[in-house]
Amino acid sequence: MSARCEAVLIDLDGTLLDTVLDLHAAACGMLRQLGRPEVAIEDIRAYVGRGIPNLVKRVLAGSLAVADDPEPPPAEALAAFKRHYAACNGRAARPFDGVLTGLTMLRDAGLPLGVITNKAREFTLPLLERTGLAPFFSVIVAGDMLPKAKPDPMPVIWACGALKVSPVQTAMIGDSVHDCEAGHAAGCRVFLVPYGYNEGRDVRTLAAEAIVDSIEEAARLILTPDA
Repeated sequence: MSARCEAVLIDLDGTLLDTVLDLHAAACGMLRQLGRPEVAIEDIRAYVGRGIPNLVKRVLAGSLAVADDPEPPPAEALAAFKRHYAACNGRAARPFDGVLTGLTMLRDAGLPLGVITNKAREFTLPLLERTGLAPFFSVIVAGDMLPKAKPDPMPVIWACGALKVSPVQTAMIGDSVHDCEAGHAAGCRVFLVPYGYNEGRDVRTLAAEAIVDSIEEAARLILTPDA
């Protein structure tokens, strides 16, 4: 990279962890409770990315577009999803290939690391603990901790402030248009992985600094001067 990177912020679902099986189990539990048919795993994979309330709305409607509707999901459905997700959160979630190696490389190089997610705090912290990733991170910004979440740059700027680094000297790694928009709006350099949850879109169509196959590859680029 042309300038030294001073910190790295990373998305959670679809970038660090494959959480779709846990989210699918919670969605199906909610639907059974409501007397409705279950949803396919691939539908859940497409619906993830804007937090649990929007995931619930999308599951109930069978549509991505309802996330743009400001109306909240039905309270009964949201409560049911949260109950089921609390029971299975982290049960099947696993780090993607290259995550542990990449995080170790960045940590050993002395770079402070942060998580920026739209997942609610009540599920984010237990998930990081249960999957063994929590010790890597100096700051964790969940989707309900600030007035605005991704794609707004607020959580990225807040995390940079907490780490005492400038956004222009910070790398953002994610898997979606929301990560790309939030990172760039804050002034960060953005790296995107192609294996995550981007609402059915190919991240290769986005204007990121690089598309990387893994967190390990991102770490190598970040740690290589003038790459």
